[in-house]
Amino acid sequence: MQDPEPQTSELDWRLTTFEGARREQLRRWAQLPLEDAIRAIEEMQDIAQQLGGAQESGRRSVS
Repeated sequence: MQDPEPQTSELDWRLTTFEGARREQLRRWAQLPLEDAIRAIEEMQDIAQQLGGAQESGRRSVS
């Protein structure tokens, strides 16, 4: 079996910090078309409401 050839690393090590990751998130978010950004926000809101509802029903069943 042949050893795989070493791949050249094109990793930007500045992105491996919390600050770098946050900057990258903001950069990618800013590149989204407005329609996609609004759709993503609406989806996040739906998920938050579903998770909030799941927590509320869990609290009621424990009490």
